Amino acid sequence: MGDAKTRALTKTLILGGASAMLYFLLWLLATPIMAYSQQGKWFFIIPIAIAFTFSAVHGAFTGHFWDILGVKAKSVKK
Repeated sequence: MGDAKTRALTKTLILGGASAMLYFLLWLLATPIMAYSQQGKWFFIIPIAIAFTFSAVHGAFTGHFWDILGVKAKSVKK
């Protein structure tokens, strides 16, 4: 395997592990997260920040995953 492919695979595995860890932490800490976010004031930002974090990490993992498999979007000629 080439150096670039090894780097891409490593990055994908790290992002996949981070994504899995985020889901596990969300499952583990669901009750305290709900308790904090129901306090009012600016605590409503907590679930929004969690959603953005999940979106960024899982989206990056998914992009790298499909790149490794060689799946690309079809380009449209104008």
